[in-house]
Amino acid sequence: MTQFVIFIVFLGCGFIFGQMAEKKHYKSIIEREQQTNHLPVIASKFPPESGSYHQQLIAGSVVVASDYFKSFTAGLINIFGGHVTPYESLLDRGRREAILRMKHEAQQINADYVFNIKLETTRIATGRLGAIEVLAYGTALIPHQNASEQQDAQQNALQA
Repeated sequence: MTQFVIFIVFLGCGFIFGQMAEKKHYKSIIEREQQTNHLPVIASKFPPESGSYHQQLIAGSVVVASDYFKSFTAGLINIFGGHVTPYESLLDRGRREAILRMKHEAQQINADYVFNIKLETTRIATGRLGAIEVLAYGTALIPHQNASEQQDAQQNALQA
């Protein structure tokens, strides 16, 4: 009986604290997405024809862990079959966070666009609880005047 009570307490704590953490993370994601809306991220393989750009590979990655309640619920769904909806929000948060981190890197190098974006997702299993790693990468287009300024700054940093 004691083990059942402990299990229910952990399950309840996992639900409450997991929901709080997820809501806080979503709020942060939405705020940062609004701040970076001016930087287009395009899945097309072909860059815009107009303008002259320097190209640079950029990436953003994140590891997001699942809470105990989601893992328990997903385990039940796996037994009976169906969509594993508890992990859908986990994947959504991971993808959006990875894209935001990639956009942050693009902003650091004064890029105008990021094109040919790709997303890679990997499951990281740690016992019963799991986590996912999401990697977003693409090609940043930097206007030539900004590219030469950036190269000068990188050379100065190397010399220092």
